[in-house]
Amino acid sequence: MKVLAVLALVAAAAPFLRAAGQGDGAGPLPFAVGAAPAGCDIGQGEWVRDEAARPWYQEWECPYIQPQLTCQAHGRPDKGYQNWRWQPRGCSLPSFNATMMLEMLRGKRMLFVGDSLNRGQYVSLLCLLHRAIPDSAKSFETVDSLSIFRAKDYDATIEFYWAPMLAESNSDDAVVHRVDDRVIRGAPMDKHSRFWQGAHILVFNSYLWWTAEDKIKILRGADNDLSKDIVEMKAAEAYRLVLYQVVRWLERNADPKNSRAFFVTASPTHTDSAAWGDAAEGGNCYNQMTPIGDASYWGSTSREMLRVTEEVLATSRVPIGVVNITQLSEYRRDGHTQTYKKQWAEPTPEQRADPRSYADCTHWCLPGVPDTWNELLYWKLFFPSNDQAL
Repeated sequence: MKVLAVLALVAAAAPFLRAAGQGDGAGPLPFAVGAAPAGCDIGQGEWVRDEAARPWYQEWECPYIQPQLTCQAHGRPDKGYQNWRWQPRGCSLPSFNATMMLEMLRGKRMLFVGDSLNRGQYVSLLCLLHRAIPDSAKSFETVDSLSIFRAKDYDATIEFYWAPMLAESNSDDAVVHRVDDRVIRGAPMDKHSRFWQGAHILVFNSYLWWTAEDKIKILRGADNDLSKDIVEMKAAEAYRLVLYQVVRWLERNADPKNSRAFFVTASPTHTDSAAWGDAAEGGNCYNQMTPIGDASYWGSTSREMLRVTEEVLATSRVPIGVVNITQLSEYRRDGHTQTYKKQWAEPTPEQRADPRSYADCTHWCLPGVPDTWNELLYWKLFFPSNDQAL
């Protein structure tokens, strides 16, 4: 069965079987079975309505979706947000194939590291894969900050590790992490990075938690007393410092001959409908049912933070694939959970009178937009461009 599955993957990839090099003549990237067509930028394109092919799964049939993301179960009246397919401009790539991906993950460990948006992408991937595995051959457990999905017949694990700032912080509790005064440790990263050791595929994200304030408090040194040696830095520069630490860790610990690392760019919010030309006062993502059609649209995502990400990752001496979800997600004002989710606190009568006041315009319904993020990750993993870090 293993040989047949691999042959099927190669056959499906036949039109794309050009050399998938690292850009420096060092040979093929691990997991690559081909390469994207020349000039193909999968982050640029358009959303195409495709009711025949989307969604890939139904909300009710995936047991891993947290109640904060189950929009249909919480009364969302429309389903159109599930029916959009991302079409990269000027190129096409193989469709996501769960069995093929599981075969490529045989004997491997895949780890997502980041915040709740990265966890949403992680859960999306489990939903995309789990139907290809018998119930008796899979398991799922969460212990503290680490969630582990096991595909037993493949001897593979797909895991998520909660580290919203990547660096150690006072928001590291996977359940209770809402704090008013956020503090991070600039170095070392040992508390978190010890969980990253041995992963064959690492998928990082970190953006949202850096944008709450203009400045971030940094604890310097290894002293656990948070009252000592704390300095304030501009959030973007603190973010730069932490990303450098991640890159340096990858350079010391990741073997580019048998492992891959990826960084998922910023997931946008849609908290102000005036940004897309809606004159209604106080408007946001609530009751939005279609994507934004203006190809030039850009919302509130920080270009400075994106620039920092690009500059730091470019310094890496090991390949880091960038999964650019930002622009395509900017268009999807309709994909957020809005009010159709489990609420952390019961809305007040005043809030219920104006649902916009408590709409979640940050997180995404599943099935939905994060499924497309995983499609991009699939392409980057198995069909990287010749310049893998773009």
